[in-house]
Amino acid sequence: MKKFLFSFALSALFLGAMAQDNAKPVGGTGPQITLDKEVHDYGTIANGANGTCEFTVTNTGDQPLIITNCKGSCGCTVPKCDTAPVKPGQTTVITVKYDTKRAGPINKNVTISSNATNAPEKVVRIKGTVEAGPETPASPVKEQSPMAPVEKSTTN
Repeated sequence: MKKFLFSFALSALFLGAMAQDNAKPVGGTGPQITLDKEVHDYGTIANGANGTCEFTVTNTGDQPLIITNCKGSCGCTVPKCDTAPVKPGQTTVITVKYDTKRAGPINKNVTISSNATNAPEKVVRIKGTVEAGPETPASPVKEQSPMAPVEKSTTN
């Protein structure tokens, strides 16, 4: 009976040690990217208004996070990101500028590429609606009188 209990206790100890090893990988977690939000909603925004928004990135890992690229889904969405390493526990800001001179719905993506072990490519989104701009008055058409003389060309 003592041998059985000893074997049982030893097995439980061994399995407990294995479970702890699985909880935290050897060598740490590496750089981890966490964002304050996945979507920025402009709501309804005036035509020509400031279309800038920010996403705050935090490195929740145990090694430096390096953002290598930020790319908008079209030319009307321009992201700006710092490529300097973000130390564990530190933050950086990704600024996104949308061209609000384009009336209508906004539904654009920004892809953030990094060395993060949890999400090497993270996609964030901007959405909303840009109001129609002020109507530009039609330029008056200059009508020529039917009696106006026609200029003749002097080239031969």
